[in-house]
Amino acid sequence: MASEHDRAVLQAIFTPNTPFGDIPALNQEEELTDDDSGFDTELLKQVKELELRGVSAAEAGDLPTALQQFSQAIQILPQRASAYNNRAQALRLQGNTAGALEDLKHAISLSGGTGRTACQALVQRGLLLRLARQDDEAREHFEKAAALGSEFARQQAVLLNPYAALCNRMLTEVINKVRNPEVSEMQ
Repeated sequence: MASEHDRAVLQAIFTPNTPFGDIPALNQEEELTDDDSGFDTELLKQVKELELRGVSAAEAGDLPTALQQFSQAIQILPQRASAYNNRAQALRLQGNTAGALEDLKHAISLSGGTGRTACQALVQRGLLLRLARQDDEAREHFEKAAALGSEFARQQAVLLNPYAALCNRMLTEVINKVRNPEVSEMQ
């Protein structure tokens, strides 16, 4: 079994964009769940079925049907975050970025910033904000999603952190000088 030091060295070699010694936990996003215990079980069952139909419609390219299914799920259980998150994806695919951002904001708020839906909504909102060149806001969303266990969000947060980028460049230069001292003497 590798020691913590060995893992840190391997992390620095295979993921040079991260600060040395930053060993991410396994991607915990897969283990996250949403707390649906406060919802009526029959209504929850209906809403989950509508969401599944909406996802299937979106995957088939039928965005109007997908939006209809997600909106119906929201009408039945307006306090459940998942349908807002799913509808945001359909809106994004339709080119309605403003509507997607608004639904993602709702999903994050309703989820209390915890659980699988919150993690997904934070990542997706971070990506949309990054596309809009709102990097500071995007980084905040990625950092929150990373705290929930998203490895992808952690990588995005590091890429958007100017101090980490500077440290990584300096570290790379030092490592290159140590590995190839004769090359650095010639420069």
